[in-house]
Amino acid sequence: MLVSASASTTPWERRSYAFRKDGRVRIPDKRELFQRVGLLPAAGPLLERLETVDGGGDAHLVGGAVRDLLLGGTPYDLDLVIEGDAGAFAARLGGSLVVHDRFGTSTVTLNGFDYDIARARRETYARPGALPDVEPAPLAEDLLRRDFAVNAMAIVLGGEHRGRLHAAPGALDDLKARRLRVLHDRSFVDDPTRLLRLVRYASRLGFAIEPRTRRLAEEAARSGALHTVSGPRIGAELRLLAREPDPIAALRCLHALRLDREIDPAFGLRDDELAERAVRLLGGDGRRDRLVLAVAALNVPGDELHETLDTLAFDAQDRDAIVAAATRADDLAAALSGASSPSDIARAVEGAGPELVALAGALGPAPKAEDWLRRLRHVSLEIDGHDLLAAGISEGPAVGRGLRAALAAKLDGSVNGRAAELAEALRAARATE
Repeated sequence: MLVSASASTTPWERRSYAFRKDGRVRIPDKRELFQRVGLLPAAGPLLERLETVDGGGDAHLVGGAVRDLLLGGTPYDLDLVIEGDAGAFAARLGGSLVVHDRFGTSTVTLNGFDYDIARARRETYARPGALPDVEPAPLAEDLLRRDFAVNAMAIVLGGEHRGRLHAAPGALDDLKARRLRVLHDRSFVDDPTRLLRLVRYASRLGFAIEPRTRRLAEEAARSGALHTVSGPRIGAELRLLAREPDPIAALRCLHALRLDREIDPAFGLRDDELAERAVRLLGGDGRRDRLVLAVAALNVPGDELHETLDTLAFDAQDRDAIVAAATRADDLAAALSGASSPSDIARAVEGAGPELVALAGALGPAPKAEDWLRRLRHVSLEIDGHDLLAAGISEGPAVGRGLRAALAAKLDGSVNGRAAELAEALRAARATE
């Protein structure tokens, strides 16, 4: 039986996180394993091309897709490693091709599916936190450069050996034991972003962190390893973490490993129940990732939070929504508590985003916040400013006052229909001309 790790998905969650409910892992023979690969939504266009492309036998499905497939899931994002010239292979596949020069990787799009393609390689790091220097290497070495053993597996996709499973030492044992283990002691030092990936995988998969790996992670956090990495790289991982199927669990794990304070000394999820209430209120009316980050940032001063999010390369809309929710929720909660009518609620909320309203509601006035999120925010007039101008109202502030009055009356249920809206708008506009 399969169970989904999340009841709802967002546009960035195209991957499937449905795994066997009993948690057991059975390693099939290569024939069955290849058949299971062929059933994946993104596999059809790729396997069809591999049958006719020279070098198809060098292609391997790698990483998280292999892990999730063995766990009984249905991964959508397929990464390939080629033992050979990956650029030439990508070009031969056809479709749309984008080459990423930094690491010699490519993205090929076939029938609407994206495939990231890289040459099997080894990596060295000039200094802690630096981007790696890469050079070609056999598949076995490529697997050993990866973040965690459960991600260090590959399936041959072409040729006579298709379906054969390659795995780093201990990878299958770790998968069966549902644990996360780094492949060498310098893993978090070489690439500290793996600390945030550890949090993501632990919360998403429900895997235990192997004791030595936990110790290495805690040592890296204490030594300030994350500060050796650029802000945009840390920000990219933090955004992925907030977009997990259960972002509250992810932030809880971040706190447990004392990594949140490395983002900012005051940053971190301190009240799980508040976050859960806010997420329930938000529903599908806003961005859950923005909301949970705002809850984690409640104790960060506004100017400091703004600067931190800029350093982490958050785009302006995300930054402003997070800062607004984190810094204005208390004031909005008080305003909503004092609202006595639907129009009062709308006036209190005016200009606020859904994340701010959900967090304010979670602090107390939940029914009023929910009323705005589910109903009031979607109420609109059948008239507009042109109707008032046509009725003789002079262009200027009176038009806006008339429309606001009509909307307030409609929210409170005292007008219904276009004619009534116009009459109310004209009354309010003429009273102030």
